[in-house]
Amino acid sequence: MGGQAKGKKKNKTKRKDNHSNGGRGLADLSPNERVKLRMHEKAKKKTAERYSVQQLLEKTEECMDSFDFQMASRFCQRALDVEPTHLQALDILGHICSELGDRQKAKEISFTPNEGHSKYMYLGQIHTGQEAADYYTKGIEILMSVLEKEPQTTALAEACAPSDEDGEIPTAKDVCVAYCSVAEIYLTDLCMEEGAADKCKESIERALHYHHDNPEALQLMASYLFSAERNQEGKDYLMRSVGAWLPAFKQAETSLGLEDEHNQVRWIPMQYEALITHSRHIYKALMASVCL
Repeated sequence: MGGQAKGKKKNKTKRKDNHSNGGRGLADLSPNERVKLRMHEKAKKKTAERYSVQQLLEKTEECMDSFDFQMASRFCQRALDVEPTHLQALDILGHICSELGDRQKAKEISFTPNEGHSKYMYLGQIHTGQEAADYYTKGIEILMSVLEKEPQTTALAEACAPSDEDGEIPTAKDVCVAYCSVAEIYLTDLCMEEGAADKCKESIERALHYHHDNPEALQLMASYLFSAERNQEGKDYLMRSVGAWLPAFKQAETSLGLEDEHNQVRWIPMQYEALITHSRHIYKALMASVCL
């Protein structure tokens, strides 16, 4: 009896030791850190049971639409807790980090170098000069790779997707927008670099190749031509840019009653900065006409 009791005691001790070493690295954590880790694991499990990754990303996008990027970051992080390598969630988190000014974290997210063009677009937005141009160029390479592999799928996505929404499948319009971003850098940050004018023009021409009536690309070509003192050609492209969005805007204004200025701006398919430049060029063109 005594021997059996002793044996049981030894077995009990062994089980206790195994339990204490069950998690690798737990021995190196302080009691407070262990509690936090266990709470985090429980929270992850509860989140996975209650919400799917897609539901969490939908919540993330709702918060982003209302410009609540702090809350969007929390929902997106929960999605990554459930599925740490979910590419769409990582891309969205990269954008959120750029909006919150967390450049370092946005950089760290780009751990899948040849997948997901969006993160390179976000990184391009938060950098300047050659570094920004390099990020955009890498994003374009990935976009082109996807378009070449699945031309029919991307063409269908472009035809079916609403004009004011970004689809999950890249389209030729996405390539156009990316080339516009590169062109802007050579018009501004890198304008003094050798060959900047040629690189700027080449980027705009490629943008127009993928989306020939894109208002922003047409406006960029106008900017390039004005900077090269080719004013009449610049004015022609400027008028083409206006013609690419103004008729649809007027129609929407009439049919939907867009009295609110915020809603009016949403119907103009141009970035805010591009729209300011656009307005400036129109003003200069009008003043030049008056002087003549």
